[in-house]
Amino acid sequence: MRGAVIHAPGDVRFENLDDPKIIEPTDAVIRTVVTCVCGSDLWPYRGLEPVGDPHPMGHEYVGIVEDVGSEVAGVGPGQFVVGSFATSDNTCANCLGGWQSSCLNREFMSTCQAEYVRIPNAHGTLVATDEHPHAEMVPSLLAVSDVMGTGWYAALAAEVKPGSTAVVVGDGAVGLCGVIAAKELGAERIIAMSRHASRQKLALEFGATDIVAERGDEGIARVKDLTGGIGADSVLECVGTPDSMRQALHSTRPGGNVGFVGVPHDVQVDGEELFFSHVGLRGGPAPVRRYLPDLIDRVLTGRINPGKVFDLTLSLDQVAEGYRAMDERRAVKALLKP
Repeated sequence: MRGAVIHAPGDVRFENLDDPKIIEPTDAVIRTVVTCVCGSDLWPYRGLEPVGDPHPMGHEYVGIVEDVGSEVAGVGPGQFVVGSFATSDNTCANCLGGWQSSCLNREFMSTCQAEYVRIPNAHGTLVATDEHPHAEMVPSLLAVSDVMGTGWYAALAAEVKPGSTAVVVGDGAVGLCGVIAAKELGAERIIAMSRHASRQKLALEFGATDIVAERGDEGIARVKDLTGGIGADSVLECVGTPDSMRQALHSTRPGGNVGFVGVPHDVQVDGEELFFSHVGLRGGPAPVRRYLPDLIDRVLTGRINPGKVFDLTLSLDQVAEGYRAMDERRAVKALLKP
């Protein structure tokens, strides 16, 4: 088969790779229907994370089951499935508590920008749809496997409630999906922080009521102006930089909550400042598997359409252009079709 391999910062190639096979009895192999480039893939692409030896890339996927191991139940060959970027057995204590992304047998997916993918812990990771979805639904189901599930977790971690005010820091795919989540969870006011016209437009379409283009102290001041000087009830931090975390924490009212899902890079939180702020802070890798049945249903019934975050569609062999377009901010998120 063929798939994406990163060799060095800025150097992603589409190469011949070994076909995936069943290794453990809990594995499945799927044929990829669509995959994509994630904003977090840009960290090594930009040289902000070490690349090391050349290795495959990608952790978002939907596909058709080709083969399953002897201990896989619930999904079988021919079914259309959605999974998570973090695999889970769905039976350990952490999974039963709803924290599948901290499964005791967790593996992070990292080979999904390819024609076929091996899925560890398939019995607890994959969710099959009742039938093969219509083509127009597939991008939104792909979004559910990561960015929509992560935006959903950000909103829940920030304790978005009906009638509340939410701020979303970050206008990438996760942030835009966070707007959807805040709307679905009943926020009355949703302030999207974005400096890009096309992303502002999509945020408004997804349910944002206000746009703040300023950043840093000016952005914090603007949020305070919009919230009577006190700050927001809930803030979704969807970037992972020191500036975005500071902006999130300082935009939150005393007693409010920050849900942080941007993978932190050099982020440090001042314990004394947090102590006196009375702001709650929760984050981490989203337990996407917990939300899959609900989010799949919301997509298939037409309640949400997160697939709109894919504003560039390429063939899988054009994966390097997908990376370039996202790195240069010519695209929010690149969809890849084998």
